[in-house]
Amino acid sequence: MTAKKTLRLVMPQWQGADGGMAYPGRVYPLGARLLHFLAPDSEAPTVLVPVEPYEGLPRPIEDKVAWHSVVLRQARAARHIIDAHTPDRVIMFGGDCLVSQAPFAYLNERYGGTVGLLWIDAHPDVTTPDVYEAAHTYVLGNLLGHGDPALAREVAVPYRPEQVLLVGVHDTHTNETETINRLGLRTIPPEALADSNSPVTDWIREHGFKQVAIHFDLDVLEMKSFRSQFHWNSLEEVKIQAADGRIPIPRFTQLIQDIATVSDVVGFSFAEHLPWDAYHLKTMMESFPFMR
Repeated sequence: MTAKKTLRLVMPQWQGADGGMAYPGRVYPLGARLLHFLAPDSEAPTVLVPVEPYEGLPRPIEDKVAWHSVVLRQARAARHIIDAHTPDRVIMFGGDCLVSQAPFAYLNERYGGTVGLLWIDAHPDVTTPDVYEAAHTYVLGNLLGHGDPALAREVAVPYRPEQVLLVGVHDTHTNETETINRLGLRTIPPEALADSNSPVTDWIREHGFKQVAIHFDLDVLEMKSFRSQFHWNSLEEVKIQAADGRIPIPRFTQLIQDIATVSDVVGFSFAEHLPWDAYHLKTMMESFPFMR
């Protein structure tokens, strides 16, 4: 058996999460680069996807979407890099959740529409521009052929609902619940994994998925053990209001290990790493004139 040809991508995209606050453009790029720094060494090639830097400019709203033309261009850049390498496996270090679109769209084509997609996230990412202007909330919808029409057109072989399993999602908004029910998406809440990962591994076996892709939004993790995520900015008195993560790191680790015993993980995307403490330390250091 030949070894899998793996490609690693670093995509410090922030525009998909720009809801009008300053932090996305400053913290998301640092989070993506730190993920890559923390990852174990590999002989796989690593490519940096070009992303426009944060310059403090007002966010443009195009077709109801913030930075629409920019995120489209960056998704195409990621796909161009992937196509040039023709990998069997893609590891993505992001960046907002939209970074998962290009690699997972590629993988479903690469394996003939047979990849199981595990969306491990506190949020389902199936909204539309009619509901919210931040593109990172559409990405799973895009991969299913819904979401934002322009981004969805970038997915040549959309995933079928039966290929998708939502893991860790809870407290969904009304529009998200309606979309999940309309598409017939299977959901496993975090409490269902408290004692066993069999709800996930059984689903993989029942559907016969030989390959799976895993989207990992770090906000699915229990915050008391991991705070470098969307909800927690240690210098802000008002916390961001959204569904919180409820899976402890040891349980998540075991979940991924168990998945890897029953199927070939051909895609893994790390998303929404917001290292607040590292950012505040970096900002402090930059303020010292003798550090220049």
